[in-house]
Amino acid sequence: MKGLKFYALGLCSALLLNSCGMSNTAKGGIIGGTSGAALGTALGAILAKSGNKTKVGAISGAAGAVVGTAAGILIGRKMDKAKAEAEKVANAQVESVTDGNGYQAVKVTFDSGILFKTGKSTLNAVAQSSLSNFATNVLIPNNDMSVGIIGYTDNAGWSNSTAEQSKQKNQVLSQQRAQAVSSYLMKQGVTNNQIQEVVGMGEDNPVADNSTAAGKAQNRRVEVYLYASDEMIKQAEAGTLQ
Repeated sequence: MKGLKFYALGLCSALLLNSCGMSNTAKGGIIGGTSGAALGTALGAILAKSGNKTKVGAISGAAGAVVGTAAGILIGRKMDKAKAEAEKVANAQVESVTDGNGYQAVKVTFDSGILFKTGKSTLNAVAQSSLSNFATNVLIPNNDMSVGIIGYTDNAGWSNSTAEQSKQKNQVLSQQRAQAVSSYLMKQGVTNNQIQEVVGMGEDNPVADNSTAAGKAQNRRVEVYLYASDEMIKQAEAGTLQ
């Protein structure tokens, strides 16, 4: 599978995408109407993080399409519905982000403490229940959306390992955890074609302070992104997306 590419958009993009209290549908219209060309050619998107302004990331988009107002609204409307269903899944933290084409997307974060035992990549029973619900009620009904899965760890060291060795082991563990989530979702009926990226980022891109236990817990996570596929973009541009 192709790897995720991480880029930052400009400040104006961040201000648009972080508009508080605004639905995906509304933001789709604003993005399409005011800065669609610039956003559409970018290969990245700001992941809004309260109190963590330096962390950026992106799901690589379909084809760098120019975001039009009508297409942005149609995709945003569908993403709003997917987000509402994802919010019903136990142990899932859900938020709105923007994909590499400037279209609206949905980010779902699962705490690794809920998914796995420390240092392990085998899903526990609670995780399997949450992911089964997520697959059945969110991913499968929205099989025209592409999916990216990213695993992360904190920066805790491993026994009898140097700092560099520990970093490498954390990267491998994050990849194994992302793959475990992907494999389980496919067992529940999600297709391999829908899951476009499965990536382990190890200690990179922490969302909290690794010097505290609470911060480490937040950094141990698996993120799942739902974003517009090539076909979904074509339908939105043609005005036929339902």
